[in-house]
Amino acid sequence: MNHLKYGFSTNVGNVRSHNEDYFRTEPELGLWVVADGMGGHKGGETASAIAADFIVDKTKAGKPLETSIAQAHHAIKQASKEGKGPEGMGTTVVALKINDNDYEIAWVGDCRAYLWDGITLKQMTKDHSYVQHLVDTGVISVSEAANHPYQDVLIQALGAADIKDVNVETIHNEFHQNEQILLCSDGLTKEITDKGIADALALELKEQEKVDLLIRTAVNNGGKDNITAILVSADDDAPVRMLIGDTVPINTQESMPTGLAEKLISWLKRTFKVFLSTK
Repeated sequence: MNHLKYGFSTNVGNVRSHNEDYFRTEPELGLWVVADGMGGHKGGETASAIAADFIVDKTKAGKPLETSIAQAHHAIKQASKEGKGPEGMGTTVVALKINDNDYEIAWVGDCRAYLWDGITLKQMTKDHSYVQHLVDTGVISVSEAANHPYQDVLIQALGAADIKDVNVETIHNEFHQNEQILLCSDGLTKEITDKGIADALALELKEQEKVDLLIRTAVNNGGKDNITAILVSADDDAPVRMLIGDTVPINTQESMPTGLAEKLISWLKRTFKVFLSTK
């Protein structure tokens, strides 16, 4: 695996007095982690740091990513019992592990991972939240979910005292040329729509510049929560994605940058006319 290009940043936002988000970038391990803590001052930031550091340490020791995250749940609960953090502290987390040209995404809670393929943005993760459950069961629509009053109610999180074991969800796939994976806390997705994220990633910018733009946009749009983002690009020598029979599991609709769909349609029409004229 060649040296992977990536960018990262975090911001306290415009409302919170402290940052409960925590992240780790470990390119030598092929590992990137974003954790969004809960529990107020000292609580959330302690839980998110314990989780991310624990996941990195266990990965270094050869543990699978899914196992590391599952055990981080118990590490937070144990730390709380030992007085290393307040009772009730917890965190959500999303992690990316890359091995050669294969990747694994694992998560608990509502931190998200997106795949940008140069044309469309695909949300890879599905929030472990009450609102997402309402969407899955058909009680409300995706559009209604965006403004639901219980958006912050989670079904599971690392460190939650009433959960014996968390259910870590995972996705495995191959990383292809021109693809990028975005990891972020919900402070970003609360302030920027998927189409807005796609607009930013479509720009001819370096990874760090794209991350900085996303963070800045989220802050300017309100910044009501802490905001963290990591963007990782595939190797230049990664395989080319096949257009037939090569799919990626996704949980939401795909989003194209503003105007891109119209440009593609226009191109297809021009190409089709040329094709007809050669008959």
